[in-house]
Amino acid sequence: MGAQTDTRSRIQEVALQLFTENGYEATSLREIAEALNVTKAALYYHFKTKDDIVASLTEDRVKSLDALVAWAKEQPHTAETRRELIRRYSHDMTHGRDHQVMRFLERNQTALQGHGKVGMMRERMTALLGVLCGSDDPIDVKLRRAMAIFSMHAVWFVLRDEKATDEERTEAALEVALELIDSAEGCTAREGR
Repeated sequence: MGAQTDTRSRIQEVALQLFTENGYEATSLREIAEALNVTKAALYYHFKTKDDIVASLTEDRVKSLDALVAWAKEQPHTAETRRELIRRYSHDMTHGRDHQVMRFLERNQTALQGHGKVGMMRERMTALLGVLCGSDDPIDVKLRRAMAIFSMHAVWFVLRDEKATDEERTEAALEVALELIDSAEGCTAREGR
């Protein structure tokens, strides 16, 4: 079981790298097998198609988002819970391959349009924003809280040519995200919401 899990994970890792660098449509299963130095039959044992690989990558991301949303729903709706939600989201983005999956999805939006599993991820992001923002929150508060989440994505996409380590990117994004959360809290406190 362990060797199969390692092989599956290695296939995901290499496919993710090739899909991001060369494009999803331009990468074949043969190229993935060659990069792994395995036969196509060995690759097919784990994944029959490129779509199966994408599905596995997005399913992993969906699981981490589901766990985060479930945690947040059990917590009191406080400023500290929102701050902790941001810290946990940052951790998930940087202590796995979540940011690499997000980079792959961003660079291959057209090719993956209509892919069912990618749509599930959008739904989970909406659910995450739903626990971060109250339905009666004003639009400026919702926007600040949403931007807190997206700042952790922007550091990888908008600033992709920036000379910084992954750790520096993560720290900067988390700092900005927490400032946005605090800013939203300040808006609600000033207006007595």
